[in-house]
Amino acid sequence: MAVDRKTEARGTAPSPQEEAPFLLPVIMCGGSGTRLWPASRESMPKQFIPLLEDLSNFQLTVRRFGHPAFLKPLVLASNDVRFIVAEQLGAIGVEADIALEPMRRDSAAAVAVAACLAERRGSRTVAVVVAADHLIADTEAFVAACLAAAEGARDGLVMTLGVTPTAPATGYGYIQPGGPVAGTNARRVERFVEKPDAATASRYIDAGYLWNSGNFLFRSDVMLTELEAHTPDVLAAARAAVAGATVDLDFLRLDADAFARAPKISIDYAVMERTTRAGVLPVSFAWSDIGTWGAIWDASTKDRSGNALKGKVEVSDTRDSLVHSDGVLTTVVGLNDVVVVATPDAVLVTSRERSDAVKDLVGKMKTGGRPEVDDHLLMYRPWGSYQRIDIGSRFQVKRITVKPGHRLSLQKHFHRAEHWVVVRGTAEVTIDDQVILRHENEAAYLPIGSVHRLANPGKIDLEMIEVQVGSYTGEDDIVRFEDVYGR
Repeated sequence: MAVDRKTEARGTAPSPQEEAPFLLPVIMCGGSGTRLWPASRESMPKQFIPLLEDLSNFQLTVRRFGHPAFLKPLVLASNDVRFIVAEQLGAIGVEADIALEPMRRDSAAAVAVAACLAERRGSRTVAVVVAADHLIADTEAFVAACLAAAEGARDGLVMTLGVTPTAPATGYGYIQPGGPVAGTNARRVERFVEKPDAATASRYIDAGYLWNSGNFLFRSDVMLTELEAHTPDVLAAARAAVAGATVDLDFLRLDADAFARAPKISIDYAVMERTTRAGVLPVSFAWSDIGTWGAIWDASTKDRSGNALKGKVEVSDTRDSLVHSDGVLTTVVGLNDVVVVATPDAVLVTSRERSDAVKDLVGKMKTGGRPEVDDHLLMYRPWGSYQRIDIGSRFQVKRITVKPGHRLSLQKHFHRAEHWVVVRGTAEVTIDDQVILRHENEAAYLPIGSVHRLANPGKIDLEMIEVQVGSYTGEDDIVRFEDVYGR
């Protein structure tokens, strides 16, 4: 279904041999992807999970900007996922600037920060703002579209990419194209419309409307002017947050107090629906925001029965279904058009048609205090990861992995002692004033109240089993004295 747009872009897009890079990719990593629970959770949202390929959608999005016209990407992410972002960038060998949002303030604040940071690159720089979790398989067509849309952006328009609909989707906003933009294949935007019902979506398609992909291109000075005109409070907060930002390791931390003053509003409401400078480039490449399990099924490779299967699964007399398993054997018999997703601590079963209602279920569980809503059993940390194996009233067992050259914080606990058993690698263990080495099949005991630290001085991953015993084993029973990661 993907259409090559290079022919359309030719004649308006600058050749990379003719000028230096001028497009600044801005990758927004906000959102928790609750409709894709239980795979996607606050501790590891959907953009960082390899749902369809070996790489995460965030990594695929970053790789999309390998063309010479693009500058080093700017990534906007929350503090909680900063080390996931850095690790996934390193895994694919890409460098990026990473700015940390202290809290969620919706997309207008993020775009305002991006415009402020892009302003530092010079007036010729065109920002390309994209979401980290969208699926675009045809990178060539996407790059050609960006180069073509950049021409309108350079001329002072706030451009977006409008995807030619393939079905009357009710999960996307729509764009009504207006008159042509002289010298390009772009159109003026007549209006943006919200997600419609099925009947209205069909009418929109008949009338030539486009899907709103949420990808934007603009000159920084144009976006700053539009923000000042339509939502000055957002711009003021973003400017102050950038001005008060501090450098922490490889991250730029936006000023929290200033950023918190930004009203929660989307860039669509804040600018795109109000500006007279909106332009849209129609594109026909395959695109999805993979916002539901139904959308994952649409984008997946299927067997002859229409099933999208992943992991340790077996099905019989089952058609047009999605069955994913993260470890546990998952079996389905005699069902059609269903979604079954199994993780080590939670299982979801729903019809494909109602998979968008998972978000409501997650909200209900969050209100009920279910810890499985936000946290995986496997939790990632800057030094590695830990996975809970078992837990009881006075104990907890974890599997801990520490990357070579990394170390945990120097810390103590008030309510628990810990036993560490090395399974693989070498552990450097600090207990009060003593530093010892422990190798495979050796153990260390940490009494309650002891000041301790774990480090991996070796060249391979350190894997160990931790047994906690005490009256309370919660993650908040910790006092940190020193931490190289600034926590």
